[in-house]
Amino acid sequence: MKKIIVLTLVLGLFCFSAWPVSAQDQPTAQPSTEELEKEKAEREKNAYHLLDLVVDEAQSLRLTENRVRVQINAADMLWDQNQGRARSLFSLAAEGIGELGRNQANQRFQPGRNEGPPSPSMRIFQLRQELVMAAGKHDAALAYQMLAATKPPVSVQPATEQRGPRPNMTTDENLEQQLLARIASLDPKLAAQNAEQMIEKGQLPASIAEVINQLRRQDPDAAEKLADKTVKKLQATNLLTNPEAGGLVQTLLRLGPLTNSEPRSGRSPILEPPAYIELLTTVVDVALKATPQGQRIQAPQRGRPPNPTVPRQTGALTDAQIEQNNARRLLAGLQIVLPMVDQYLPTKAPALRQKMTEVGMPALPMNMGATPGSSPTNPTTDALVQAAATAPQQMQARLYQQAAYKAIEEGDTERARQIANDHLQPNMRDNVISRIDFREIAKKAEGARIEDVRQAVARLQTDNQKIDFLIQLAKEAQKTDEKQALQLLEDARQITNRRPTAYEHFEQQLRVSRAYSTIDPGRSFEMLDPGINQLNELLAAAAVLSGFEISMFRDGEMAIQPGGNGLTQMVNRFGQELAQLATIDFERSQTLAGRFQFPEARIMTRLAIVQGLIGARRLGPRGTAENVIIRQD
Repeated sequence: MKKIIVLTLVLGLFCFSAWPVSAQDQPTAQPSTEELEKEKAEREKNAYHLLDLVVDEAQSLRLTENRVRVQINAADMLWDQNQGRARSLFSLAAEGIGELGRNQANQRFQPGRNEGPPSPSMRIFQLRQELVMAAGKHDAALAYQMLAATKPPVSVQPATEQRGPRPNMTTDENLEQQLLARIASLDPKLAAQNAEQMIEKGQLPASIAEVINQLRRQDPDAAEKLADKTVKKLQATNLLTNPEAGGLVQTLLRLGPLTNSEPRSGRSPILEPPAYIELLTTVVDVALKATPQGQRIQAPQRGRPPNPTVPRQTGALTDAQIEQNNARRLLAGLQIVLPMVDQYLPTKAPALRQKMTEVGMPALPMNMGATPGSSPTNPTTDALVQAAATAPQQMQARLYQQAAYKAIEEGDTERARQIANDHLQPNMRDNVISRIDFREIAKKAEGARIEDVRQAVARLQTDNQKIDFLIQLAKEAQKTDEKQALQLLEDARQITNRRPTAYEHFEQQLRVSRAYSTIDPGRSFEMLDPGINQLNELLAAAAVLSGFEISMFRDGEMAIQPGGNGLTQMVNRFGQELAQLATIDFERSQTLAGRFQFPEARIMTRLAIVQGLIGARRLGPRGTAENVIIRQD
């Protein structure tokens, strides 16, 4: 009887202990659509509640520009949820910018004070730029309204930076051209109307090309009319005295003519072949007027506008010098479209190549990225090696380095090592060899014991290499062995377990914290906590030194601005990491953001959290969209 009882207990224990193992073998239940929608709604609720707190706290800020920046960001993020309030915040921001402009004008022209020409006021222009571009993401008409409402008195308008023979352009014209590119996809017809007005005023910004491109998708006939008007205006313009028109010409030519083939990725051609050929003929004829005069022009890098190198001028340029500089710029731009010249203007191609040789401008290799299986944007190793072999000497090293990196990417480290040893100078060669060694060590360490991994880490030269190596292995190990992944991250954390003495050390800690977020978010929060304490100390020290050693505070308040100095950028970085963690634990992220002692830092961090939760994008220093959350890889 006792044996039966014991047997029964054993079987019961076996079944009881086996149940969890069996349960683990079951596939993890995926959340339903309803659950996902509920989670999203909860995140947005938390985000908008936090945004309300940020807007309220911002009212206590002393600097008008800080309040304006919070209003712009808040309006941008509120647009989809509460358009009425967003418009109100945009208007408040416009009023604040107007107030800054009026105050600036009064300070400049008080009797007996500040006599002479006014100095540039770039801060006001930057705020206008951020406001107009943010509004332009949502409502084109509103953006133009903001542009007009914030126009400062002439006395405080900053002068556009002059770099050589550029057209005299007011900041309003400059900002209007930026806005034109922003609204091209939002409201192509309005953009087209404004583009026509610019053309009539003699303005020919490169953004007109994007307007035509976007308009073609909605109204091909209207796009064709605008394209014809643009080409006629360009042909009637003296390209040797109007570099702005030269920039638009080069943009149009690089896009190529419209064809019946499948559209390419990225920006599409916008000119019909006849119009394209006419414009190409005009530009070639003008570029052929360039003369050597002992001046060299750098070959343009693919994907970038030509960057002519012209000797410094000690005095004002003569008209003839200006025309020759512009002729050389046009000639440099034609390097990239030489295949089009060969195809459509074969009789002019030899003269064009001869002219490039005369002015000391090497023609780009015809075979760059053109081997089978490659493309100009993603050439193979063989294509890059062939291009380097026939490229001008000043381009060869860069191409060989790209070929070596491509070989590493393709998994052929031996080929990469050979290219580096045969063709690169010591500094570039060492960089390539270092990357090869890293790749080979990582490959050998995959699936290795933790002791072997630590030996491999010890052979790496810098902390950054060691940290990146351990994080990479941890990401791989996480797929099969979470315990080992945690061990690897713990080793990485030990490397960063010190009080930072440079911004680089903060970045190392943030990288490890981000790696922990998918395995052990609690450890991520723990790693951020001491960093916030130290940033508080640094901010307090900066406030004391402001005006002596550094100038990041005005009237005792730190400027909330895109970019900024290293300390401001680091506050932003912590905000980005907390934004990532807020999707996992909102309350703890909010609490850590509240640990910043300066209200400006709290506001910056909380704005980042809101942006991360609702998937918003913030504006960069020039009004361009930036991802709030930086990808780990």
